[in-house]
Amino acid sequence: MKGIKIFSPATVANLACGFDVIGLALDFPKDEIFLYKTNNPGIRIHRIHRSSLPNDPMKNSAFVALQSLLKKYKQKQKLDEKEKIGFEIELIKNIRPGSGIGSSAASAAGVVYGANILLGNPFSAIQLIRFAMEGERVASGTAHADNVAPAIMGGVTLIRSYNPLDITKLHTPNELWVSIIHPQIEVRTSDAREILKQKILMKDAIRQWGNVGALVAGLYREDYGLISRSLEDVIVEPIRSMLIPAFYELQIRCKEIGALGGGISGSGPSVFMLSKGNYTAKKVTEVMNRVYSPLQVDYKTYTSPINSKGIKWTQIL
Repeated sequence: MKGIKIFSPATVANLACGFDVIGLALDFPKDEIFLYKTNNPGIRIHRIHRSSLPNDPMKNSAFVALQSLLKKYKQKQKLDEKEKIGFEIELIKNIRPGSGIGSSAASAAGVVYGANILLGNPFSAIQLIRFAMEGERVASGTAHADNVAPAIMGGVTLIRSYNPLDITKLHTPNELWVSIIHPQIEVRTSDAREILKQKILMKDAIRQWGNVGALVAGLYREDYGLISRSLEDVIVEPIRSMLIPAFYELQIRCKEIGALGGGISGSGPSVFMLSKGNYTAKKVTEVMNRVYSPLQVDYKTYTSPINSKGIKWTQIL
């Protein structure tokens, strides 16, 4: 097999109380990636559609992630650095960079997942996540995994530890749906991290820990009431919400119509809401539209089930 077409999903990270440790994969939107194995050493980004990503490959999350994988592969196979093996990438970016729904993660996770298939699957999912994290490092300044992990593994994932990397896939209730509004403003992940407090009160930490544990329990028990009560962030959201227009109005009105709860997706500016069932999720998306339509801010909305499989692919003949 010389070529592969990859569908790499958008993701919601920092799932309310789960800052940097819990994320989920969406069924829509998703990037499309064409990846070809070549006999030319190195990696070439042939074309990027629908985005003005940096021309410098060392600032591109897909290039850096794939470079990390290729280096490790050559070491593992004891190949010479000049060995005639390389990749050519074409990206169709349906996930807008800076949206807060894992644009850089979709690129990084998609290419390493596809390259692993083209090379005969020499790496585990955890190893692929490590490679993709290097792409996240160049994109945001931090090698976080709460976007790339659900993109690769699917569903809802929990990062127990970063050193050593320990990630588990959680149970996902079938009726859990996601509504997202993406204000067309840019909130850089690196900037959003800079405004975070370096110290937190013990009472806030205890409350947050309780919410994380209860959210995991709620997912396994399919207890939507417990999930709803657990979707509370008392540490990060109060600070980052200042960057997002009408954030609290969105939360209040969406919960009034039946949303379980939600918060800031990643570092923002996207806001997500979880609902039980497609019908309620669509109503929540309609409310999001009504809240934002009077504002002088362009925006886009999505309604999606949780993607339990993660990245999908088809062979290119």
